[in-house]
Amino acid sequence: MLLAIESSCDESALALFDPQTGIVGEWVHSQIDLHKEYGGVVPDLATREHLKNFFPLLEASKVLEHKEAITAIAVTNGPGLAGCLALGIAFAKSLSLAWELPLCGVNHLRGHAYSPFIALHENNPSDFDEAFDGLLPHLGLIVSGGNTILFEITKAAQLNVLAETVDDAAGEALDKGAKLLGLPYPGGPHVEKIAASGDPKAFDFPKAIAPRNERRFSFSGLKTSLRYRIEKMDDAELEAALPDICASYQSAVIDQLFGKTKHILEVDRYKSLGLSGGVSNNKALRAAMERLAKHYRMPCLIAQPKHTGDNAAMIAFAAFADSSGTAQGDFSIQPALRVD
Repeated sequence: MLLAIESSCDESALALFDPQTGIVGEWVHSQIDLHKEYGGVVPDLATREHLKNFFPLLEASKVLEHKEAITAIAVTNGPGLAGCLALGIAFAKSLSLAWELPLCGVNHLRGHAYSPFIALHENNPSDFDEAFDGLLPHLGLIVSGGNTILFEITKAAQLNVLAETVDDAAGEALDKGAKLLGLPYPGGPHVEKIAASGDPKAFDFPKAIAPRNERRFSFSGLKTSLRYRIEKMDDAELEAALPDICASYQSAVIDQLFGKTKHILEVDRYKSLGLSGGVSNNKALRAAMERLAKHYRMPCLIAQPKHTGDNAAMIAFAAFADSSGTAQGDFSIQPALRVD
C-alpha cells in the first residue's frame, strides 16, 4: 500500500492507494475560505496552513490504521509554490524516517496527466495494464489555474508535451476575468454558474487559436479584452449584461482549448482523449471534449470531480504507474528523495 502527500498550493492532502483495489481513502484540508478575502492564494498563508494542518490531518484520517500495510511514501515535488512544496516534502521525509519507508517524489503535472485513468483502474485492477495499453496512444489536456498543456502518452508509454500556454493558464484567465467582474474567489465556478443563463455569442471576445503549425495557447489577450469591454459600461449595463459576458468569455476560453486539441487530432492518430485539472470540472468544457472524442470515435476519459483539483490520490496513482514501468518522458518522477 502507498501513502501519498500533496501540498503544491493551498490543499493539504493525503491518500492511500492499494494496487490490488485502488484508492483506499483520501483526505483533504482546503484553504479556500482563508484565501477568499484576498481574492487569491497568499503563499505565506498557504505555507503556514500546511504546517498547522498536516499532522492533525494524519491523525484524523485512517492512515495510521493501515500503517503496517504501507510500503512506500510518495510526495509532490513540483511544480508549485516553493514554501508549500517544502512543507509537504518535509512532512513526507519525517514519516519516511520514522517509519523506515522508501520515499519518491512525483511531478504534480504527471499526477494530473494520469488522473483520468484512476477510475479505469478501480473498475478492474487486475486487467488495468491491458486496458491502459489499449488506450494508447493517448492525447490528454490538463487545464488548471496554473497550467494549460496538451500532451501525449505514446504506445511505448512515453509522455510528451505537445502544446502549452505562453502566458496565462486557462484557469487563471477565468479567475482573473471573474475578479474584473467583481465575482468572489475562486472565480471560475462563479463564471460558469452565471454563464449558464447567458448567450455565448453575445460578445465577440478574441479566441486566439494559434495556426495549425503553432502548438501553443494564449489567454492574456482575452483578459485584456474583457477589461476594455467593462471600462465602457456603467454599473447598470454591466449587471444587465453579466450573464452574456460570462457566457461569451467562457466560450472564448473553451473554443481555444477545443480548437487546438482538434488541430492535433487532425494531424496525429490517437486511441483516447483525456481531460484533467481543476478547470476540467467545467461542464461546458467537458461536453465540448466529449463531442470532440465522439467525432473521432474514441473514448473520452475525464478525471472524476474529486480528482480534478489538487489531490493526493493522483500523486499515488502516478507513483503506481511509475512502479508499473510507465513513467517516462516530460513529466518526470524521481525514484527517490534524500531522507538523510
